[in-house]
Amino acid sequence: MSADMLFVLQWYGAIAAAIAALTVALDLGRRPTGWAFVLFVSSSVAFILYGFLDPRPEEAIASLNVVLFFINLFGVYRYLIRKKPPQPAGAAA
Repeated sequence: MSADMLFVLQWYGAIAAAIAALTVALDLGRRPTGWAFVLFVSSSVAFILYGFLDPRPEEAIASLNVVLFFINLFGVYRYLIRKKPPQPAGAAA
C-alpha cells in the first residue's frame, strides 16, 4: 500500500474518532449517537487497515481496533437498529 494511502487512513481514523467522541460527549440523542458509532466503525476499519498494511506493522493499534470495531457495531445496533430504548435500572415497565 502506498505511503499516501496509509497517511490518509491514519488521519481519517483519528479525525473520525475525534468527531464521533465529541458527538457522543454532547449527548445529542439516540440518533446522533448512533451515527457517531457509525463514524467509530469507519474509524476502526481505517486503523485496522493502517495497522496491518503498514510496512512496519502496527499490530497493537490494529488489534485494539478489531475489538473496538465489534464494540462500535454493538453501538450502531443499540442506537440505530434496535427500536425500543433501554429502560433505566429500577424503572417500572
